[in-house]
Amino acid sequence: MKQVRLGTSDISVAAIGLGCMGMSEFYGATNDQVSVLVLQRALELGVTMFDTADTYGAGHNETMVGAALKERGGAPVIATKFGIARKPGEYARRIDNSAAYIRQACEDSLRRLGTDTIDLYYAHRISADVPIEESVGVMADLVRSGKVRALGLCEVSADLLRRAHAVHPIAAVQSEYSVWSREPEIDLLPACRALGVSFVAYSPLGRGMSTGNIDTKTVFDDNDFRKIAPRFQPEHLAANLALLSALKALAVEKHCTPAQISLAWLLAQGNDIVAIPGTKQIGYLESNWQASHIALDAADLTRINQALPLGAASGARYPEAGRQGLETRKAAA
Repeated sequence: MKQVRLGTSDISVAAIGLGCMGMSEFYGATNDQVSVLVLQRALELGVTMFDTADTYGAGHNETMVGAALKERGGAPVIATKFGIARKPGEYARRIDNSAAYIRQACEDSLRRLGTDTIDLYYAHRISADVPIEESVGVMADLVRSGKVRALGLCEVSADLLRRAHAVHPIAAVQSEYSVWSREPEIDLLPACRALGVSFVAYSPLGRGMSTGNIDTKTVFDDNDFRKIAPRFQPEHLAANLALLSALKALAVEKHCTPAQISLAWLLAQGNDIVAIPGTKQIGYLESNWQASHIALDAADLTRINQALPLGAASGARYPEAGRQGLETRKAAA
């Protein structure tokens, strides 16, 4: 598996990691015992980056991830985040980047993860009322104190990234990026490359859309985020499903799955990209891991790019409540 160095830090990870959010909430029913098995199987396969956050399950996700990985040993890279404050079980949130919140959030995450040092610590969302220089300054203090190894930002604009990087080196930017969410290509990804910042792509399978397992008859659980996500609503869903025909056709030709084609496309966008598909099933985990073996040539990439150009997806990425703190260009798109 290709290895990606996170910015100028001393951290390198496999190009395919594991997003752990769905093991606690947002994607229907969860099962801790099964999730632990998935986490441990990921270690066996060679997954090295595990992505969590303090807001996932109100701390539940960090606790589970930390315990499961510690039990198996090794040296996994755990990335976690601060900045989204929610009441347990509610989607509504507020964004908090205050110094006091950052410091307390870090202590709480360290305790839940069962570690002395967080490998990669992200600002999950950006608060409009706290200058980014101030927030990153506090995060830099955490690095100097040994509580954090490297810093990251999520869903930021290119300008905000440049301002943050001037305060302390940013190792990674995490934003939604996939064949149907290509907004980072406008200016964020170029800015990352100009600064030597790695890019971590979350929802690289379009929240399940590009797996080919969703259709107009799919019924989402009440506690599944996609029940309220605009792109999965009837007025947008049919158009979005139609975009995937090229992925499905290519998957048939390559004797693989549409999800593997999607991940292979993403990894082909650069050697500085890490994909963190989330899953709660070992079968999907293993299939995603094998995507690195799918070879796409220039003609394949052109075919995909023509079928799913920038801005092709119908509907906003998030409902109104979820757009707080999104700083990327066309964040509402």
